Amino acid sequence: MNENEIQCRSYEFAIRVIKLVSGLPQTQISKVLGGQILRSGTSVGANVEEAIGAYSKNDFTNKMNIAQKEARESNYWLRLIRDSGFLNKERMEPIIQESEEIIKILTSIVKTSKQ
Repeated sequence: MNENEIQCRSYEFAIRVIKLVSGLPQTQISKVLGGQILRSGTSVGANVEEAIGAYSKNDFTNKMNIAQKEARESNYWLRLIRDSGFLNKERMEPIIQESEEIIKILTSIVKTSKQ
């Protein structure tokens, strides 16, 4: 895994989140859920970008750790949207799977950078 791969995947993930939120029904609850996933889902890639431009190894590790936490939060909101029935499960499964893979990648990067 190199930085470019997680950089690309987290960017594409953000785009998928944006498209998903635009497809949510216009209810008060889905607006709240949509705002949460939009914030955390786009934050993953933003923190990866900050990590790549880090000025030290500790800064890099810290930013990647934040990206990992945002990915975990995103996974939570995605599962909540799925299980609440706002979007069908077939539409949600691929993005949930991608969030889980991004979490694994970021976890590996953080562990490696701490060594």
